Formats: sequence, C-alpha cells, structure tokens
Amino acid sequence: MKRLLLCLTALLALSGCADATAQQESLASGGQSDAGQSSAPESSAIPGAGTPGTAAPTTASPAVPRRLRLGTIDVPVVPIALDGSALTPPDDPRTLGWWGKRAGSRHGTTLLTGHTVHDGGGAFDDLEHTPLGQRARLSGHSYRVMSVEVISKSELTERAPTLFAQTGRPKLVLVTCEDYDPATGHYASNVVVVLEQAR
Repeated sequence: MKRLLLCLTALLALSGCADATAQQESLASGGQSDAGQSSAPESSAIPGAGTPGTAAPTTASPAVPRRLRLGTIDVPVVPIALDGSALTPPDDPRTLGWWGKRAGSRHGTTLLTGHTVHDGGGAFDDLEHTPLGQRARLSGHSYRVMSVEVISKSELTERAPTLFAQTGRPKLVLVTCEDYDPATGHYASNVVVVLEQAR
C-alpha cells in the first residue's frame, strides 16, 4: 500500500510542514477565539480582501462551522484549539479544522485548515485552483472568494497577525500546504484563500 504523505498547514510544526515556530508564536500572541480558548493577534485589515465596506454580511446569527461547501469541496468541519502553540487539524484528510470566529461573525477571522495529501485524497488538495468570485457556504452563511495565493512559509509567518486577526473586518480564510518536494518530503509553500461574507 502506497504511503500517504500528509501536509499539515504552515500553522503546525508537524510532519508535512517545517519552519512553523514563528507562525505558532504569531497565533498565540493575543486576542480571543470562539473555538475553545485559542487566541490570535489583533489587526483590522487583510491583504487581498477587498476595500473596506465591500462585504455584505449575512443576517443569520453566527454559527459554529459544521460543513464547508466550495465548488467540489463538500466536507465536515470540526473545532480545533491551540495545544500549547500549535494547531493540529483532524487526522482525517477529508475533514477540516476550525479555529477563530464563528461563521457569519461581524468581526474577525474564521480559519479553516486541513491536510494536503501528496498522492490525492485530501479535502484541500486542489485549493490553489479555486476561482476568484466562487461562492462558498459554511453552516448557513455565504462567502465569496476574494483572493487565492500560493505564498512561502516565511511570508505566511509575516502575514499571520493580519490573516488570522480576531478583530477587524469579517473574513473566512482557508489554508493548506503546497509545492511538495519529493527530495525532502516537505512542502515549500502554502495556499491561502480569503473569502468575504456575501448575501
């Protein structure tokens, strides 16, 4: 049986993603998350998320994320919390981990993270191909894709305080790993998809 090579997002210091210590420290430095007692740095803006005032928040009450539907992605979501300074997504590569604000919150980031599987089977394997403008549904709330980027781990570290802020404009951020290097068995980059609330 072929060995599956999993990538944990750059928020982690585990098997598929190296050099995550600074990212974990950024996540653990302040703010309050709705998922357990997790915390994140505070900020009020995010690159690539449109101009202030463009989001159209839904009128439904904020909800604990249970399922994400985005294109061909239709997978369950479960809460995850900081374990020391690390976020660990679910073992099942077809299940996403949620950290941060509830779906439909008026402020701050709802973060969904999951595995990329080197030879297929992960919910976020093709996340980098998500079209701009595509709609997503997360537990009764609608979102629209505003940006799709493949960035280095060092850039993700630098942008973590903004990307994962628990204050500021509401947004949904999806993160996984990318650019698998068979020589090292590691992933060199991360896919970051930012969505804004939509009616």
